[in-house]
Amino acid sequence: MAHSAGTRLGPYEILSPLGAGGMGEVYRARDTRLDREVALKVIHPQLAADADRLARFEQEAKAAARLDHPNILVVHDVGTHEGSPYIVSELLEGESLRELLGSPLPPRKAVDFALQVAHGLSAAHEKGIVHRDLKPENVFVRKDGRIKILDFGVAKLTQPSSGALDTKEATAAATEPGVVLGTVGYMSPEQVQGRPLDARSDIFSLGVVLYEMLSGKRPFHRGTAPEILTAILREEPPDLAEANRNIPPELERIVRHCLEKEPDRRFHSASDVVFGLETLRGATAEKPVAPMSAAGIFLHRHRAGVAAVALLAVVAVAAGWWWRTRGGPAGGLKRLAVLPFENLSGDPGQEYLSDGLTQEMIAQLGRLHPASLSVIARTSVMQYKKTTKPIDQIGRELGVDYVLEGSARHEAGRVRITAELIQVRNQAQLWADTFEQDLTGILALQNDVAGKVAKALALKLLPAERARLATARPVHPEAYEAYLKGFHQWHKLTPGDLEAAQRYFELAIAKDPNYALGYTGIALVWLGRSQIGLTSPGEATAKGKPAVMKALELDDTIAETHYVLAGFRTWSEWDWAGAEPEFRRAIELNPSFPDAPAYYSHFLMTLGRPDEAMPYARRALELDPFNALIHVLYGVDLLYLRRYDDAIAQARTALKTAPDDPMNHWVLWYSFSAKGMHKEAFPSSKVFLKLYDDRELDDALERGYREAGYRGAMKRAAEALIVHFHKSYANPTDIACLFLEAGEKEKALDWLEKGFEVRDQSLPYLGLPIYDSVRGDPRFKALLRKMNLPAS
Repeated sequence: MAHSAGTRLGPYEILSPLGAGGMGEVYRARDTRLDREVALKVIHPQLAADADRLARFEQEAKAAARLDHPNILVVHDVGTHEGSPYIVSELLEGESLRELLGSPLPPRKAVDFALQVAHGLSAAHEKGIVHRDLKPENVFVRKDGRIKILDFGVAKLTQPSSGALDTKEATAAATEPGVVLGTVGYMSPEQVQGRPLDARSDIFSLGVVLYEMLSGKRPFHRGTAPEILTAILREEPPDLAEANRNIPPELERIVRHCLEKEPDRRFHSASDVVFGLETLRGATAEKPVAPMSAAGIFLHRHRAGVAAVALLAVVAVAAGWWWRTRGGPAGGLKRLAVLPFENLSGDPGQEYLSDGLTQEMIAQLGRLHPASLSVIARTSVMQYKKTTKPIDQIGRELGVDYVLEGSARHEAGRVRITAELIQVRNQAQLWADTFEQDLTGILALQNDVAGKVAKALALKLLPAERARLATARPVHPEAYEAYLKGFHQWHKLTPGDLEAAQRYFELAIAKDPNYALGYTGIALVWLGRSQIGLTSPGEATAKGKPAVMKALELDDTIAETHYVLAGFRTWSEWDWAGAEPEFRRAIELNPSFPDAPAYYSHFLMTLGRPDEAMPYARRALELDPFNALIHVLYGVDLLYLRRYDDAIAQARTALKTAPDDPMNHWVLWYSFSAKGMHKEAFPSSKVFLKLYDDRELDDALERGYREAGYRGAMKRAAEALIVHFHKSYANPTDIACLFLEAGEKEKALDWLEKGFEVRDQSLPYLGLPIYDSVRGDPRFKALLRKMNLPAS
C-alpha cells in the first residue's frame, strides 16, 4: 500500500516517493527526532506473512545496521508499521548501477566499482553477514563516485524457511528485477540448488556484476528463468574479449575465478578479490593511478660479511596470486615447488646456469595461471639445493602438491635440460621429458617446459597465456650468460660480489647494447650498495637510476625493472606519486614476485593506509614462506599497527632461520621498548647496531648501560654514532631514534632534520611508534609536511 506525504511511520514522516519494486516502496522521509532526511523502505506485507521469515529478516537487518563501512549503505533503524517491516537508511543522491549499464563500462571504471563492492563485501563477511542478492539494482553510485551496497539483510526475507528455491518466485524474478530472489541471473549455483550459502556466493554474484559491467551483457542471459538457472549450473559464459577487446587477460581471469561453479574453486574471500583487483587497477586505467607512495628498503643495510637473504629477488619468484589456504587440489588451486636444477656439468663454475634456470622456471610458471597454480618462491626452495630429503618430506615442509625437479648441462653452446613433474601425495611421475637447444633459444626452451607442465597439470590457459608461451625472442648467448653470472653474484650481496656482479652486467651490455636485463642488473647493484651502506643514496640514485630508465626504454614489460624504479623513487627521491604506479606495475607484470607486495605493504603503511597494506603483507608470506626477510617485513607492518606482541612473535619466528639478522633484532628492540620492557630491548639493540661494525659504538652501549641503565646506554650510543657519522656515514634516523630512547627529544628532532638534508632512506618510516613521543611537536609536523607524509 502506497503512503502519501505526511504519513507517519513511527517517528518517520513521509516526504515524497522515491521508487517502487517487487520488495515494496521507497520514500524520502524525515526523522522527526533528529531532524534529518532519510530513506525509508517499506516491505510488502505479503513478503512478511511468514513469521519465521519475518523473524530472520529482523535479526539480519539489525546485523546489517551494525555494519560500518564507507561502501555499505548505513542502516539507521528497522521497525514494523501495520504488519509491514520497514528499513530506515541514509539518503543517497545518485543512481543505481543498473541505470549506468546497457553498454560496457570502461575497464578502469568497472574495476574501480568492483573494488569498492569487494571492500564492502569483505567488511560484511568479516561480521558473518552474507548479502545473498548482489546485483546492479543493489549497487548504488553516488554523485561523487562512491559505491554503496544496498539491502544487506533483506534477502533473508524472501528465502523460504526450507532454504530451497521457490520456482514461482524464481520465475517472477526473471521479469521483476525488484524481487530480491530476484533476477536469477545473479544467483550462485549453490543458491540455485538450495544449498547452504556463505561468503563465496556473494563472490559469484560479484563476478556476474563485473562481467556485465565489462561486456554490457549478462553472462547467463537466456529467454526464461529455467534456462537461466540451467546456464548458471552447467554453462560457461562467453569470452569477455568477444565483447570488449580492451579487457586485459588478467582481468578476465579474475572474473572467471569469481564465476567458478564450485565454491571451493572461487576466491577464498572478498579480500582476495580486492587484492587481485588492486594489482590490476593500473593496467585497466587509461593512465596509471598515481596518488602517493612510500615504503622502505632500509631493512637490509648489511655491512660486509653479514649474511643476507635476497633483497629484491630479481628473476622472479613464486606463487599463485590467489593462494590463501593450504587446502588440497580439490580446492581448485594446485601448489608447485620448482626444486633447484642440478648442475650435471661437474663444473662448479656452471652453477650460475642451473640456478638461473631454476629462477626462470619459477618465473614462467608463477606467471602462467595464478588463479589455478601457486609456485613457491626462490628463497624458500633454494634451501633444498643438493638435498637428500625425499620428495614427500619436501612437499610437506613446503605445503605443495607437486614438485618439478630437473637437471641442466651446458656444452659447446648448447643447453640440455631434463625435467620431471612429480605428484607429492603418491610420488607418482606425471610427466618427464628432455629438451635441448642452442643458448640463443633458451627462452623458447623454457617456454616449452612451462607449456608441458601446464598441460600435465590440466591448467586452462587463456589465449594470451598460450600466445606468450608460443613466442620467445632469441637472446645473445654471451649477453645472457653474463647476465646469469651477474645475478648469481648479486644474490650474495657483499661488496666484492656486487663488484663482480656489476662487471658481468656491464659485459652483458657490451655484448648486446639493447639487453634490458643488463641495465636492470646495474641498477640493482647500485640499489644494493646503497642498502648495505656502501654508498650514499645520492650516489646510488645518480648512477643507478639512468640504468633503470634505459632498461624501461628497451623493454617496459620486466617486473623487476619497475620494482627497482619504485625503489629509487621511494627511498631516494621520496616521490610517492611516481613510485606507487611502479609498484603496481611490478606486481601486475609478475604476480609471483614476493618482495613487491612485501615492500608495497610498507609503502601503504607509510602513507597511513593499513587496511590496504596488510593483504599485500600476508600475500608475500604466502608466496615465500621460508624467506626470513619477508617475515621481518611483516613484523614491521605489525609494529606500524602497534601490535607489539604479534611483532615480537613474528621476529622470533624469523630468527629461527636467520638468528643473527639485525633487522629481526630491530623489530624486537622497538617492540620491547614500546611495551616498556627495556631489559629485553637492550640485547636486541646491541645486535642491530653491530651493523656499523664500530667497536667504539659497542663499548659506548655497554658503558652507558653500566652507568645509567637503558636510557644511559641509548644516549652514549647516540653520541658515539654521531662520531661515526662524521668519520664515514651513519643514518641520521638511527641517531634520532637513539636520542628518543634516551628521552632527548630536541636532539632527536635535530637529527631527523639532518636526515631530511641528506635524504636518509629510512626517513619515510616516520609513522612507526618510535616517533610517537614527538608526533605533536611543531618541528616534527613541519617535517611531515615537507615530505608530503600524513600527519597521523
